[in-house]
Amino acid sequence: MWHRLREVLMKSRYLAGASLALMACGFTVTLFLPDSVFVQLLRGGFEAGLVGGVADWFAVTALFRHPFGIPIPHTSLLLRNKDRIVQSLVSAMENELLNKRSIENKLRNVPLLSNAASFLTRNLRKRSVRTEMLDAAIGMLREFPIERSLPALQAGIAGYVRQTDPKAAAETVVTKLIQSGYEEKAFDYAISEALKWVGQPGTRDVLGRLALEKLSEVKASGFMGFAIQAFAGFASEDKLGTLLQNMLISAGNGLLDSDNENRQRLIQEIRVRLFEFAGDDERLNRWKQGLADFAAGPEGGTFLLARLEEIRRGLIDRLERERASGGRAVFAVYRTAVRSLSRHPQRVEAVQNRVLAAVIDWAQANHYRIGQLVKENVEQMDDASLVRMLEEKVGKDLQWIRVNGAICGFIVGLVLSAFQWIT
Repeated sequence: MWHRLREVLMKSRYLAGASLALMACGFTVTLFLPDSVFVQLLRGGFEAGLVGGVADWFAVTALFRHPFGIPIPHTSLLLRNKDRIVQSLVSAMENELLNKRSIENKLRNVPLLSNAASFLTRNLRKRSVRTEMLDAAIGMLREFPIERSLPALQAGIAGYVRQTDPKAAAETVVTKLIQSGYEEKAFDYAISEALKWVGQPGTRDVLGRLALEKLSEVKASGFMGFAIQAFAGFASEDKLGTLLQNMLISAGNGLLDSDNENRQRLIQEIRVRLFEFAGDDERLNRWKQGLADFAAGPEGGTFLLARLEEIRRGLIDRLERERASGGRAVFAVYRTAVRSLSRHPQRVEAVQNRVLAAVIDWAQANHYRIGQLVKENVEQMDDASLVRMLEEKVGKDLQWIRVNGAICGFIVGLVLSAFQWIT
């Protein structure tokens, strides 16, 4: 029971009052005891302890309110000096506790990328997190206002086209195409597709029919006319078609041979024509103007909108399939990115420095908001709430000031009483 009472007193805000009451009771009891040296010593101690406790109670109470509600001068100090205290608190926060230099030094020691990577690695291992990320991405794609952004996109594309030097762009493109061998790849693709068409049975019939019609239209006299008519009468549509088909297939296969002279001449001619096109200023300017007008016009808008919708649908379908599979590709992409960065520590350091610089600049630009926040929060509190908050934060220490005042007064009273008895 006594142990429980002790705990209650130690934790209670009435601890200081209990000490003051103890001094008052002790002083009162000594007034009715038989007079002796010991009683006089106790009475002096309790008397001084009572005075010290009352004085400290008055001093502590005067910090927060008027003692007994009486507006005694120089009491309720916190409320009377509220504005000055707030300004001092703001100044201390901005210039001493959380000054720009300390914030910058603290931020520079924070491994932002390392912490971010650890956080992402921990969370991306969870299927629920990956699916939530994909759901958010799908939602943003579906709600993205393509129609409203289309005019700005058209204007940007048209402006870029108008500012571009068509000759320099064409020369760059042609040079890249030739350096990469795309003109030969395009030539091979065209020949291969043509061979596929020539090799079809229907193409053979078309070729035979056209050849027979043209032979019948040939007008020649003498021996030449007789020979042509004889050949036309001998050759059938099927034979002519097969003959021409085989000739074209043989010629096409020869053009696919990299050592074929005809192939080399044709590719060289293609290159010459490409560079001639890149140097034709008049034609390039017409193309440039036409492309810019198309990009800015309604037809270009319709075309661009259709392409963007196709891209959106494709992305949404891909993300939905990935979501159904648990979003494993999300973690795979993240892991690949992390491994790629780990192989380039200098790049990671550069990114870290840029991110830190951006964070530090933002913190310094918004440093004044710390003081504003403190000031606004304090000003929003009424006097009673402010006093209650301060008492809750420092009340225990203040209670001990009063207890110590009573105890010190008691000890000083004992010493003074003993000194008076001796003298």
